[in-house]
Amino acid sequence: MSISTNDLKNGMALNLPEGLMTVIEFQHVKPGKGGAFVRTKLRNYRTGAVFERTYRADEKLTLAIIDKREMQYLYRDGDGFTFMDNESYEQAAVPETALGDAVKYLKEGDTVILPTYQGEVVGVELPASVELEVTQTDPGVQGDRVSGAKKPATLETGAVVQVPLFVETGDRVKVDTRTGEYLTRV
Repeated sequence: MSISTNDLKNGMALNLPEGLMTVIEFQHVKPGKGGAFVRTKLRNYRTGAVFERTYRADEKLTLAIIDKREMQYLYRDGDGFTFMDNESYEQAAVPETALGDAVKYLKEGDTVILPTYQGEVVGVELPASVELEVTQTDPGVQGDRVSGAKKPATLETGAVVQVPLFVETGDRVKVDTRTGEYLTRV
C-alpha cells in the first residue's frame, strides 16, 4: 500500500529500501523557485538509527502496517525470549536480536508492547522507566561523599548502571530505559 509524501504523519511506519522506518517529524517546503518538497526525519525500527531524507512533493512511499500487541514477558529460553499475548494468551518466542538493548531492562512478568510487521517482531516498546534490584555493587567508603560521585552497580537483569555512592546491594533503583541512566532509589 503506497502513500503520498503529502499525507505523512508523525509516528507513521514506512517500508523503505533502507529498511522499516517510522516518521519522527516532517516539514513541507515550498521554495520561491522550483518544486515543493518534503523534508523528513526517520528512525529505523530495528536499529534505532535516525536518518534525514528529502522527497519530492506527492512522491509515493510504501506504507507499513505495524501491529502492536501488549505482551507479558514469561521467560528466557536459550537465545530467545517467550512472551504471552495479554488478550489471546498465545505464546510467542522472540529472538534476542529483535529486542536489542531492551533485554537489559526486561524481567519476568513485565508487560511490554511488541510491534510486529508481517508476522516478525521488529522491536519492543518499554515503559519510560523500570524498577530493578541491585545485585552487586561496591560499598561506598565512609566519608567519601563527593557530590555527583558515581560507582557501577549490576542489576538483577545483568545491566550495569552508574549509581550514587549511597546505593547498596539489595536496594531497588529506578532506571530510564531510553538512556540507561539511574533516576532514583525506590
